[in-house]
Amino acid sequence: MTGEHQTTPAVALPDAWASTPLTVVMPTYNEAGNVPAMAELLMGLEIPGLRLLVVDDSSPDGTGEIAEKLAERYVTADGRPRMSVMHRTAKDGLGRAYAAGMGKAVQDGARYVLQMDADGSHPGAKIAEMLGVALSTGAGLVVGSRYVPGGTLSDAWGTHRKLLSRWANAYASTILGTRVRDITGGFNLWSADALRAIDLASVGSAGYSFQVEMKYAALRRGFQVMEVPIHFEDRTVGESKMSLAVQLESIAMPWKLRARSVGRR
Repeated sequence: MTGEHQTTPAVALPDAWASTPLTVVMPTYNEAGNVPAMAELLMGLEIPGLRLLVVDDSSPDGTGEIAEKLAERYVTADGRPRMSVMHRTAKDGLGRAYAAGMGKAVQDGARYVLQMDADGSHPGAKIAEMLGVALSTGAGLVVGSRYVPGGTLSDAWGTHRKLLSRWANAYASTILGTRVRDITGGFNLWSADALRAIDLASVGSAGYSFQVEMKYAALRRGFQVMEVPIHFEDRTVGESKMSLAVQLESIAMPWKLRARSVGRR
């Protein structure tokens, strides 16, 4: 089941909602120039239940060490950590980094888990709204969507890139028969119940197609999916991790998921 949620004026969450255990999972590889600002942004939100888990794939630029030092700074009034770091020994794909971090977040007691890039492309100011939508509707997944009414893309994106992104969404959604407008998007808020039902260990995507596979899995299991419009900004520091192998996986994955679902009927 899918739906859309229009943008409303920003309001503070009720105290009970703002205290909901929410972990932001942020994979990193060579993001030393971005992590301090992202940590400051997230820790400054009026969401006391929010925690940040950085999942670092042994970045040679020292991202993991920088994140560890930042974690020492961000603690609650009674000394509990608000930020932590998971150090992985190899760079083996965005999807696997997300799966590892999301699994740990649920294991550690998060009621909701938010996927968020470290490059500043996802608007942290939207997190409260996404959490509010999840709590008010009971949705298992709230997507920060570029392609519902009110969603926008960075002016730095050229026409070719915008068309390619829209094509990728239409391609995956058509093959899989979903109504999710931004099925490839990476700014997603998950309930712990949805993540348990999906079983992260069963997800096969290593790269960006993880986003498509996870949303399709949620829909197949009957979870409600809501979409909240966001502005997607282009990174200003560092380099994109979109390799040719990742692009090829993204093209093939919808067909694999469709074949798998047909075989289970």
